[in-house]
Amino acid sequence: MAEYATARSIETGLKSQVPDPHVRFGDAVWAYTILRLSFGANIMLHGIARLIAGHAAFLAYLTHYFATTPAVPASLLPTFARILPFVETGLGLLLVLGLGTRFALIAGALVITGLVIGTNLAQDWTVAGLQLIYAFIYYYLLVHRDKNLVSLDRILNP
Repeated sequence: MAEYATARSIETGLKSQVPDPHVRFGDAVWAYTILRLSFGANIMLHGIARLIAGHAAFLAYLTHYFATTPAVPASLLPTFARILPFVETGLGLLLVLGLGTRFALIAGALVITGLVIGTNLAQDWTVAGLQLIYAFIYYYLLVHRDKNLVSLDRILNP
C-alpha cells in the first residue's frame, strides 16, 4: 500500500498539488510521526526545564560538571548555559510541529555532536553512550523524512 495517495499515479511521478483529505497513512508514517513528536517533546522539555530552573542553576551544574576538565574552558560555560536552553526549546518545538524538519534535525544533530564531544572530554562515558542514542535518532529521522507526512512541512509544501 502506498504511504500516501495523490490525485495522479505515483508511478508516473506526478503528485497532486493538494493533499487528499481522505488519505489513510500507513504504519511507517505513523511510527515516524510518533517518534518525531516524542523526540521533539523530549528535546523541547530539556530546554524548558533549564529555562524554568534559570541560567544560574544550569551554569552551576555545568561548572561543577566540567570542573576537572581542563580541555573545556570555564569562560565558555556562561555563554553556553545561556544559549543551549533556547536552542533546545526552539529545535524541539520545530520537531513537534514538523516545521522546518530538515533544518531542525541537522541543527539538532550538530548540537548533540558538540554535547558528545564535551561529555567525552569530561570522560562521562555513561552519558556519552546515551547521547549516541540521540545522535542515532537524529540520523534516523533525517534519513526517513519521506515519512514526514503528518507535519506542517507537508501542509505548507504539499
